Amino acid sequence: MADKMAGMMDTIDKRLLAALRTDGRASVSKLSAMLKVSRGTIQNRIDRLTQDGVITGFTVRVAASDDPHAVRAITLIEITGQKTVSVIGNLRGVREIRALHTTNGSWDLVAEIEAENLVEFDRVLRHIRSMDGVSKSETSLLLTTL
Repeated sequence: MADKMAGMMDTIDKRLLAALRTDGRASVSKLSAMLKVSRGTIQNRIDRLTQDGVITGFTVRVAASDDPHAVRAITLIEITGQKTVSVIGNLRGVREIRALHTTNGSWDLVAEIEAENLVEFDRVLRHIRSMDGVSKSETSLLLTTL
């Protein structure tokens, strides 16, 4: 439903989503003032976007510098045959994968990974590489966020 809804969003919906990406904890009052619409409008739109699956949750993002031991990486994944759906399902079950994207070119998927330390990162990477349907991967560690 989110794909259908994305085409039906107006300017207020898009501005609301942008504001929530910046501050997912912003109050309805703050969002109302920022977007210059009533609190009721903001609440109704949040409710509708959540019900329609456009907004799937609210979360806290911790700055990378707040955990100096965290290991962050981008992993490019190649899938064999018709295994895409099952590989995606398996990858969605890995809590260290922060985001998963389809892509074009020689790679099929891009996974954003964040692990507590190198030992956990190694475990996650080995798990991904051992999944049925994953034929190849390439990983780049993220060092400094600019």
